[in-house]
Formats: sequence, structure tokens, C-alpha cells
Amino acid sequence: MERAYELFQKLPDDLKREVIDYMEFLLERKVKKKGDKLKLSWKGALKELRDKYTSVEQ
Repeated sequence: MERAYELFQKLPDDLKREVIDYMEFLLERKVKKKGDKLKLSWKGALKELRDKYTSVEQ
């Protein structure tokens, strides 16, 4: 990590801003991936309609 900090310090201000933007993007992407898991809290909620309707229209 020390090496990354040293390199960062050598960058001009405009490139430092780009690095920070990219780091924020990576963190945001990681958070979004965590929330992408499918939740099945609705599972079975419509089971009383199972005999009345099908997933294939005839």
C-alpha cells in the first residue's frame, strides 16, 4: 500500500482526481454486486392460484 501512495503522490492533480474517481467506481460496483443476490421472500405467495393459472398460455 505504501508503494501505491508514493505513486499517487507523484501524479498531477488532474490524474489524482481520475484515480479517486476510479476507486469510487470500484467501491460502488462492489456494493452493487453484494445487493444483486436474488431474494425468494415471495416464494409460495401465489400457490393458491396454481390450479387456476399456468405459466403457459393455451
